[in-house]
Amino acid sequence: MLGKPLPPPNEVVSLYKSKNIGRLRLYAPDIGALKALRGSDIEVIVGTSNEELKLLASSKDAAANWVNTNVRPYSPDVKFRYIAVGNEVIPGQFAEYVLPAMQNIYNALGDDLRQKMKVSTAVHMFIIGDSYPPSKGAFSQASLTYMKPIARFLADTGAPLLLNVYPYFAHRDNPKDISLNYATFTSPNPMVRDGSLSYQNLFDAMVDSVYSALEKAGTANLPIVVSESGWPSAGGPAASVDNARTYNTNLIKHVEKGTPKKPGPLETYIFAMFNENQKKGAETERHFGLFYPNKEPVYPITF
Repeated sequence: MLGKPLPPPNEVVSLYKSKNIGRLRLYAPDIGALKALRGSDIEVIVGTSNEELKLLASSKDAAANWVNTNVRPYSPDVKFRYIAVGNEVIPGQFAEYVLPAMQNIYNALGDDLRQKMKVSTAVHMFIIGDSYPPSKGAFSQASLTYMKPIARFLADTGAPLLLNVYPYFAHRDNPKDISLNYATFTSPNPMVRDGSLSYQNLFDAMVDSVYSALEKAGTANLPIVVSESGWPSAGGPAASVDNARTYNTNLIKHVEKGTPKKPGPLETYIFAMFNENQKKGAETERHFGLFYPNKEPVYPITF
């Protein structure tokens, strides 16, 4: 959404359909996008903004208003799959508001909408303290206070944990120990042995370390959905069209098989649809898109 000029929402929906993309994530409700998604059969993750969390946590009326404004008018014509209450806020200043906000949104959905969609939150790998080897995965002390009850809520309501997974940043920050091959699914041999399991790519190791943390928190059967993963095509170390194409192409193939710890299809979302020339931060942040704003592909890729 932070690219300019982006195509009109109806053209974006047509682009999704033409590329056989059946699900998408909106980081905040967007009226134009939601209207364009009506009747499309594309399943949607819609997020609350992090700035709203305190209000949503403290006010049942605010949560009801959020649902009645952003979800109820569009369902079932828009197929909401998950509501992501906050993105990457644990640990941090908004962490304490995540669970009560999730509970208020969940209650505001009512019995009818709860049958159609799940309420979760999206977290990043900063929730993990120890992650190597994956079986040692555990929530950090700063995260455990929040993650344990959140995991229990998710298990009780049948929702997955949404996890943002970026081998790119791990390789960028530590290229000496984390090779490009290990980060892009191109290592010819296993790089990590962990008991009876072996790891040929970093993505699997990261996801399985979170599964291990969930086990230690008492929610061993809680599923993970990878709500973001991707690789930049320009703007920084190892950020190139070739590396981005290699990573995302291999990611698409790989998640059909799942991880060593949890074999089977792993629901995964690629970040992002469009390059975002208005995005703040490092230059790489503007180059995660699969498409330019004119809808031309940054590189060929098949879903």
